[in-house]
Amino acid sequence: MLWILLTAAAAPLQVARNALQRGLVGDAGPWGATLVRFLFGLPFALAIFGAVALATPEADPRFSWRFAFAVAGGAAGQVAATAALLVAMRRSGFAVATFMQQSSLPLAALMGVAFGDHLGPQAWAGVAATTAGLAVLSWPKAGAEQGAAHGALFGLASGLAFGVTLNAYRQAGVALDPGHPLFAATASVCVAQTLQSVGLVVFLALTRPAALRAVAASWRQSLGAGFFGAAGSACWFAALALAPAGAVRAVGVIEAPIAAAAGRRLFKERLSTRQILGGAATAIGVVMTALG
Repeated sequence: MLWILLTAAAAPLQVARNALQRGLVGDAGPWGATLVRFLFGLPFALAIFGAVALATPEADPRFSWRFAFAVAGGAAGQVAATAALLVAMRRSGFAVATFMQQSSLPLAALMGVAFGDHLGPQAWAGVAATTAGLAVLSWPKAGAEQGAAHGALFGLASGLAFGVTLNAYRQAGVALDPGHPLFAATASVCVAQTLQSVGLVVFLALTRPAALRAVAASWRQSLGAGFFGAAGSACWFAALALAPAGAVRAVGVIEAPIAAAAGRRLFKERLSTRQILGGAATAIGVVMTALG
């Protein structure tokens, strides 16, 4: 199905963006590095939307208060989730923070039910298996530093915020143009990233102007993060417009092993046997949820 392919494409794009952003946290801080994702991704998001709009001239977007509230809520949740994830990566490691972020899966499924989505018994069993696997993966090692434990908490907070974000963006796409999900998804990306960019620029200008200067100085690396972020968001939005948020997030858990490989290669991180077993349980849960 198309939404599975879109979600599978979004995962490595998101890992690449996170890896680039992680290197910016030291100078720009978590809020400055968060701004990079949205500000430098906006031109690419607009270009993607332009191509989709040309390919779907029959699209009939309908702006409403439902769309406005949904896209604004999703934008705010995504900003908070990104900042928390970047802090988690600095404190507890790239792979572990990514694993903790997957806590958005059970929350997204529960919230999706409140919005009218349906998951069958097998899917709920998959959610349970995935959640158990993530608990094993993220359990702190014996003798772990306090900073690593705090990082895991930030990773959990990121997952919770992403759970809210996923459902908000799904509702935004459905409200804008349910008959043309790709058009609605890419249009929502542009609106959300504009709100995020303006809001963060104003916030940093008033509170941390040095962070804005650091972002400007690292524009080459920021462009890469922006491109991967925009492409990944477009894939996420489109998948969410086609399928329930819980199922999309379940397939999106493939981001975790990709992040583990990236963490080992780029940041010299290694997973324990316990974490590998937890990853296997997570993978089984992903399959059950996606097919449920």
